[in-house]
Amino acid sequence: MNKKNNKNSKKYTNIAHAKLCIKSSFNNTIASITDQKGNTLCWASSGSVGFKGARKSTPYAATKAIEAVLNQSQKFGVKKLSVYLKGPGVGRDASLRLLRNKRGIDVDMISDLTPIPHNGPKASKRRKP
Repeated sequence: MNKKNNKNSKKYTNIAHAKLCIKSSFNNTIASITDQKGNTLCWASSGSVGFKGARKSTPYAATKAIEAVLNQSQKFGVKKLSVYLKGPGVGRDASLRLLRNKRGIDVDMISDLTPIPHNGPKASKRRKP
């Protein structure tokens, strides 16, 4: 069978500056690389790298996911990254440690987008004994 190319699919080459978005939850770490407009170029997660169950939430699984997405981004020619972190998981620190030691990738900005509540709605009543 011949696969037809989708008319809407785009060929990306030589994207010098990209965004690395890391969402780190208590159960998984998801990393995606987008261009400046927000179009996803590549992504990886702890589960897609091969970890299952409780091992997905480890710092080692997070580093493997970040390495996988950085290796995928090399075919797009990404040289400079803006890093956006989100979530309270253990993958945050591990991913930053990996990016600090990675050669060939220049990190120009690190931003934390974790949602923090600013005293939202009133708490519910205490349960009766």
